[in-house]
Amino acid sequence: LVLIAGVFLFLQNFVGIAVVLAFDENPYYGLIAGSVAFAGGHGTAIAWGQLAEDGGLAGASLVGLSFATFGLVAGGLVGGPIARYLMNRRQVVAPPAPELSSVMKDAIKVGEGEGGNWLYLVLISVLILTLCVSLGDIVNRSLAEHGVRLPGFLTSMFVGIVIVNTTDILGRPLNMEVIEKFSELALNIFLAMSMMAIQLWTLASAAHVMAVVLVLQIILMTLFAIFVVFRLMGKDYDAVVIASGFAGMGLGATPVAIANMDAVTTRFGASTKAFLVVPLVGAFFIDILNAGTINFFIGLIKSWLL
Repeated sequence: LVLIAGVFLFLQNFVGIAVVLAFDENPYYGLIAGSVAFAGGHGTAIAWGQLAEDGGLAGASLVGLSFATFGLVAGGLVGGPIARYLMNRRQVVAPPAPELSSVMKDAIKVGEGEGGNWLYLVLISVLILTLCVSLGDIVNRSLAEHGVRLPGFLTSMFVGIVIVNTTDILGRPLNMEVIEKFSELALNIFLAMSMMAIQLWTLASAAHVMAVVLVLQIILMTLFAIFVVFRLMGKDYDAVVIASGFAGMGLGATPVAIANMDAVTTRFGASTKAFLVVPLVGAFFIDILNAGTINFFIGLIKSWLL
């Protein structure tokens, strides 16, 4: 999936630059309208947009933020139809639900036993999330002092992985139902904040270019998920869920990918493989690949302009 993501980043930038050049605009805007904003998300769009503005590209941050937000919405909209098309057209059948392990059975018993005390469960979840953010920040700062710079969410995710696995080993698994509610709430707040930050009236003159880019990127993502991701990931149910998640990741962000996969698995059944592979690629590898791809296209544009 890492190699597939690398190919898609290249195609995404190619489409963005090609459309911008067709409208006789600065090709660097095309890069912003490629993997910088879509696969990179808001953080990457703001970071690279600021660098572009420092280099004289006016409004790059706003353009990137706008595309990133549109991508979040589009990624959430196309994930479900992609999964539905693959399930129906390819006659993919979800596997039967696996037998619950003893650890999961204990988790259900714990949840049922404490089901009447939701305040306790909420407070425990808040404590766990606070530990993930706080300890993740400490780890991030420590790595930065040694020259290793990573996104803040990545180290927090690693701390969360350690906490979840440790509690499972100790026989005190966390109540994932409450944590999933926090996840849904955080995603909704994230989307609302992103939408509120956009000043669309300042982009009215470029609305037609942005509309063309957005439509073509959605078409590219849909075709790539159906004919490349699904086929190369095995043409089975796991591949369907991965394709749906890849659409959310490639157009928006990892939380959108997880939301897409959660919607599919809630309806058709669990996919452990998808929830293991897609978040790992989306939270870590794609950022590294994207940075290399962006620098590669910057070099191409510089050589072309010279």
